[in-house]
Amino acid sequence: MTIYCPTDPPELATILPRIREKREDYESYRFTHIQGRTLRAFFDLAQEYETLENFYRVCVFVPKEFMGFDSCLYLVDPDTRKLYIACDSIKGLKVCGMDPTEDVRVGESAYVTGDTFISPIRGNRRLLTRKPLSQAEEIIGLFAVSPLSSFAKNDRLFFEKYANRIGYNLHYKLISLESERHIKFINTLVADIEHNVLVPNMKYRLFLNNLKKKIQELEDIEKNMGKRIEVGIRKECVEICHIEQLQDSLSDLCKDIFKEYEEVDKHYKNTSLFLESLLRRDHFEKGHLVLRRKMCRFRKEVLDPQLERYKQRLERRGISIDYHLGEMPDEDIPLAVDVGLISQVYANLFSNAEKYCQEVINESGEPIKSMSYGQEVIQDFFGPGKPGIKFNVYTTGPHILSGETSRVFDEGFRGTGSENKQGVGHGLHFVKKVVEVHGGIVGYEATNLGNNFFFALPLQYTIKEIMELPLVAELNTP
Repeated sequence: MTIYCPTDPPELATILPRIREKREDYESYRFTHIQGRTLRAFFDLAQEYETLENFYRVCVFVPKEFMGFDSCLYLVDPDTRKLYIACDSIKGLKVCGMDPTEDVRVGESAYVTGDTFISPIRGNRRLLTRKPLSQAEEIIGLFAVSPLSSFAKNDRLFFEKYANRIGYNLHYKLISLESERHIKFINTLVADIEHNVLVPNMKYRLFLNNLKKKIQELEDIEKNMGKRIEVGIRKECVEICHIEQLQDSLSDLCKDIFKEYEEVDKHYKNTSLFLESLLRRDHFEKGHLVLRRKMCRFRKEVLDPQLERYKQRLERRGISIDYHLGEMPDEDIPLAVDVGLISQVYANLFSNAEKYCQEVINESGEPIKSMSYGQEVIQDFFGPGKPGIKFNVYTTGPHILSGETSRVFDEGFRGTGSENKQGVGHGLHFVKKVVEVHGGIVGYEATNLGNNFFFALPLQYTIKEIMELPLVAELNTP
């Protein structure tokens, strides 16, 4: 007999009765030696194998090896709520994803169909309240065993309990995998923030240093002017020419300071846009990028601000800019996108253009070093009757090696020749993630004298239909 000590933690008063209750339950079940070994093997192997695929195999092959029964594991898709086959003891995972027969249905209690016994698989009640499975129903699958005609006296009870053990283990594994994906996403998001916000934010130091110099110049002019005025008062005259020079210097300095202010203001607005789009609560709660689409004038609100940020930097590196790559419609096409995230797509593409654009010799024997960008509407781009709009960013330079083209959008990949360039191989991977969550695709093309990186977004309407939408009319109102 177990003696409860008053000095033990109060939780023990709850645990001990539950342990005794469980002992009595197992005594009442009267499981056979084989059934007991089957459960122990299932528990051991469920913990040993981490992947879902191997867990599915354990579920169906343990009863077959220990008890000689065939079985099939059915699961409920958490998004569609449809039942599908995950694995069976005859074909293993080859049946994964197949639809069940019409006589197999989700039910609250065990039932028989033909020579098959089917028991519901319930999730862990405590875990049902946890995100992201909080919307899941308690029944998360079915476990079917056959032939029923070979069942012993308490085999039905045994397989009901076996199905329960599957549910608890499966639910924990799903939560674990979801947590791993969540953590991986957050780590990637941190890399996005570092790449698109923290590193560019270092430019604030340059802006502030320039402002400090201008302010010091202003202080020097102020002191100089004060001295000139004192001299003028003592001599009862004013050195007009010197005052005029100081006034011109002040005027020029004020213009310079205002330009610096405009640069800081633009950088601030861009940084704020990027921070807002990367630090949303929804991203962290859902474990993936969550879009906030809005209808916008794409060229004015997305493309032009990013080009303005990089224009001087490109020109300083001797890169000329061609604004007409592709068949660009005269209208600024309104699109429903997440402005903050898509803006960062262009920021990454323009940043790469600055780093990797190289001089080449054109057909006329002349050296050129240029970046071109543009957009074109392509009918049936996403399939029959599914038009898309393709956005291009082209730079001159040697082609990417053929063996590397399929990897340019992979996380951490840096191609041959990038060893001396700043970066960690994250920019194009970020581009791919953002475009794909918009329902689009990314791509690379080796073109004449250079390389074209593009992304394409689906269009729900023709350009004419888009321009006639009520929201577009509002956008075009001055």
